[in-house]
Amino acid sequence: MGPCRRTSSTGQDGHGATSGDDEEWRVRARRCTAWGRRARPERGSRAPAVGRAGAVTVAVALLTGVPGLSAGQQAAAAGAPGAYAFDEGAPRVEGALSTADAVLLEAGRTYRSTLPASGPVHYRLELDGASNVYVAATAAPPDGGGAAVVDGVKVSVQDGDGRSCDVDTTTFGAAASPHPVAASAAREISPRRSLCKNAGTYYVIVERADPDGKGASPDAWELELTTVSEPRPAQAGATTAPDAWDSAPPEPVTGEARRRAGGAGFAEAASLGEGVWRDDIRPGQTLFYKVPVGWGRKFNATAELGSSSSGGTGFVPAALDLDLYNPVRGHVADVGIGYDGRQRSGSLSPLPHVAYANRHAPRSQVAAMRFAGSYYLVAHLAEKVADDFGDGPVPLTLRVRVSGTTQDGPGYAGEPVPPDVFAVGEQDREAVADGRDAGRAGNDSAMTALAVGGIGTGSALLVGLGVWTAAARRRTASPGR
Repeated sequence: MGPCRRTSSTGQDGHGATSGDDEEWRVRARRCTAWGRRARPERGSRAPAVGRAGAVTVAVALLTGVPGLSAGQQAAAAGAPGAYAFDEGAPRVEGALSTADAVLLEAGRTYRSTLPASGPVHYRLELDGASNVYVAATAAPPDGGGAAVVDGVKVSVQDGDGRSCDVDTTTFGAAASPHPVAASAAREISPRRSLCKNAGTYYVIVERADPDGKGASPDAWELELTTVSEPRPAQAGATTAPDAWDSAPPEPVTGEARRRAGGAGFAEAASLGEGVWRDDIRPGQTLFYKVPVGWGRKFNATAELGSSSSGGTGFVPAALDLDLYNPVRGHVADVGIGYDGRQRSGSLSPLPHVAYANRHAPRSQVAAMRFAGSYYLVAHLAEKVADDFGDGPVPLTLRVRVSGTTQDGPGYAGEPVPPDVFAVGEQDREAVADGRDAGRAGNDSAMTALAVGGIGTGSALLVGLGVWTAAARRRTASPGR
């Protein structure tokens, strides 16, 4: 975990941060805040980038609602790198100021909501006495706003008497660059827990981690809420985590890189498998990828920023933030990479094989590797990279390794909700092979989609796009540009 990134998950069984941990974090937070102030140069005025992306911006404005182009793809094509692509089928619900007015969240559903600049919002769960339920909140701050180092999103689940079942916090980290972050809390039925076992009404509380921190955004944030239900195993299994696992760093994957465009949100995450994958990422942009990892399998990833062609100089100490989330959007691990215009790389810390019994581990990174399913890699390039190296894209390479022997799962007594959340099937493997789940189109792909979708809007627009594209290409080819 990066020295200026905190994720914590504390349940009523006592696992999680202690008072000593909290004091250590407060010291680190003060240092990181000062580091962020020293590292960030004053923003100078820059002329807006001219080229193909500019043409697409106007095209998107004229073609709002074009079939086949998601909101995330429209935003990316329009030059809004920080825009988050929400699940397009998610209904909107309003978080309540009091538990008395909390709206019901149903298992297996995704919702949209709003997180105010200060104060918590409440939602309601109606739970049985046999299933584990996980609720994740993905917070999407507005593009171009401020961010405090230890601000982010905090999620907790409480019973009807206000007792805590679980709490989780994920923050922006040292870069203090606003980007989507997710935290997940659970109502887990376990022999180690004396509370939160019974059927009944529970409450989900979502709030900002540090809304009063220096540089924190004064704006409301958009939220995406997901709920997952996990049935109990058909047969009782191990009640302790595996004693030992190979924690040696694996060798990074080598070979020719394949192009795969990352998505603009969890719902649009591009499918990756073992191999070397190539993309481009712009300052302020966040890209989402998903990797199917079955029971008994082991996952590792290395991220590389390629050398800059801008001619700029400087150093951004926390330029790239790479986060790993599990199938219920629980934070697993992260790595931060500094950038000075030369190629730089960083790897996630070694993780155990995916096993149901990992949930009994005291270490949060191990406990988070408790499910088979899609694990999400989320890459964010800090906005301040543009100050030294321009607004153009930076080459990004992901080296993904999935090793180990596939094993049988726990044998659930019922069906998870949604039913495929903890499974890796043939469809997942096919998606990796053909890339059809790649959610974010590049500029060329976006322009193609816009042109095709806009046929019915009139030939004049297509002619205009063609002229503008040709002009942009001539400007790109002109000397001195």
